[in-house]
Amino acid sequence: MRDEELAELGQQLRVDAVRAAAAAGSGHPTSSMSAADLAAVLLARHLRYDFDRPDHPGNDRLILSKGHASPLLYALYRAAGVIDDAELLTFRRDGSPLEGHPTPRLPWVDVATGSLGQGLPVGVGMALAGKRVEQVPYRIWVLCGDSEMAEGSVWEAAEHAAFERLDNLVLIVDVNRLGQRGPTREGWDLDAYERRLRAFGWLTTEVDGHDIAAVDAALGEAAANAGKPTAVLARTHKGRGVAEVEDQEGFHGKPLPHPEEAIRELGGIRNIHVDVAPPPPVPARPAPGIRSVDPPRYRVGDEVATRDAFGAALAALGSVRADVVVLDGEVGDSTRAQVFGRAHPDRYFECYIAEQQLVAAAVGMRARGHLPFAATFAAFLTRAHDFIRMAAVSEAGIQLCGSHSGVSIGQDGPSQMGLEDLAMMRTVHGSTVLCPCDANQTACLVRHMAQLPGIGYLRTTRGAGTVLYGPDEDFPVGGSRVLRSGDADRVTVVAAGVTVHEALRAADALAAAGTGVRVIDLYSVKPVDTATLQQAADDTGCLLTVEDHRPEGGVGDAVAEVFADGRPQPRLVRLAVRTMPGSATPEEQLRHAGIDAASITAAVELLVGEAVAL
Repeated sequence: MRDEELAELGQQLRVDAVRAAAAAGSGHPTSSMSAADLAAVLLARHLRYDFDRPDHPGNDRLILSKGHASPLLYALYRAAGVIDDAELLTFRRDGSPLEGHPTPRLPWVDVATGSLGQGLPVGVGMALAGKRVEQVPYRIWVLCGDSEMAEGSVWEAAEHAAFERLDNLVLIVDVNRLGQRGPTREGWDLDAYERRLRAFGWLTTEVDGHDIAAVDAALGEAAANAGKPTAVLARTHKGRGVAEVEDQEGFHGKPLPHPEEAIRELGGIRNIHVDVAPPPPVPARPAPGIRSVDPPRYRVGDEVATRDAFGAALAALGSVRADVVVLDGEVGDSTRAQVFGRAHPDRYFECYIAEQQLVAAAVGMRARGHLPFAATFAAFLTRAHDFIRMAAVSEAGIQLCGSHSGVSIGQDGPSQMGLEDLAMMRTVHGSTVLCPCDANQTACLVRHMAQLPGIGYLRTTRGAGTVLYGPDEDFPVGGSRVLRSGDADRVTVVAAGVTVHEALRAADALAAAGTGVRVIDLYSVKPVDTATLQQAADDTGCLLTVEDHRPEGGVGDAVAEVFADGRPQPRLVRLAVRTMPGSATPEEQLRHAGIDAASITAAVELLVGEAVAL
């Protein structure tokens, strides 16, 4: 396709963006119009993609990080012939896959975008998969806006891409000067972006984003660069081609005020079709050599930390699942993820102290068909909540492990304590939240996580705990275990993780004094074992939840929701961490928080009106 035809294709993309937004009565046509020439050149001359086989292993990947410019993406799909004109005009309608921001409801969209600053970090994950796991020379093209260059996650990604020498990654920055409410921080100062990216170790090219030949040369140079990622910094005009809105404030996120006149100004509707270049053949790779790692087995009565069992189980899982990859946030010695790294170094990725990049890389690898487990401290995963939330929108079944949860970590103090993680993960759409109390249970749940359809979260603890279960026992997702029960039970104590052991101590002391207490190990916090909890409520009439977590959103809320359907409710009492911890031993922390065995015993005494000596 000649340069003149590419210019016409750019105009077609602008017209289609205007038409789609006008039909919807909403959208971001001006943000689409600025990048239309960039997209036209990329589609017609540089992208290698088989639209009939979106899962082709050699396909390039295009991530529209500025997801609000979705009309541009859908216009590209019309030009490629995979959607027609009628479908284009269903933009933003109920039931249409052409949503306001792209999601994988469309087979050519790998990840959901629209929360700005996520496209490049996810692209880093895809590029890592291609370069280090698959060893396939596909290229990742990320089109982002200049506003999102203010996001810290972009610079986490920039640093990591340079460190990993991801020369299969190209960032195209649409520098149109205008953000949502007015000018961006840097405006059209391309040198400001260049200085930052070069300081991080990138190659950069500055270009007029509306000069077809210059854009083509810049993208070609980026594709040919070796040893470093490349950024193409393109100076563009928002609303390009329509005088009423071009480079004007006040038109962000709105249909053009006079769309029919704008279409005429842009030269009218066109029907240019682009035959996108196919990907090169991908040679078959030999099956990777996998070092066999025996699954962990622990004896009842041993003292083992659940984080230790997690690392050993993950390494064993990697021996039978070649698709498993593990990502660490520079705490692999603490989370025990490094056990996998020693066994399978070719599938272990160090993301350093950059939790947003950690989760984003996992999402990118999942989009490439791998099964990622990402691990860091439970407290630090909160930094990446938006990436976890968007992973659910992307239907990316990543598996997360948060170690060092709760006050039971001891002397490190509150900055290191995950006390909000259960609440955070329970709110994620389609998530599974697991909180094992012993080593064999942990190992079993790691195996189950590999089969989860959505996002999984495993909460592990720092300190050693007594092994309660045998190595051959199964712990299905959605289940629980009744560890103490009797016909005369007067209260049910529901615990998870470290508090299970405290509940058992309390129950034994209470039983010796003649008070029957049922104890439930609620290792599956989401989904929760509704039937067992309802039976306990029927039998004892009172449920006492105990958790090493804030009272909001954790075990207590999970149990309460079981009885929110209008049935008669049992008495519900919660023990949780309600104070701000300081530094203290694990035993002191549990006591200060009121979730140790003595506190459980005292709570039961109040509920049944009897005094018991522990």
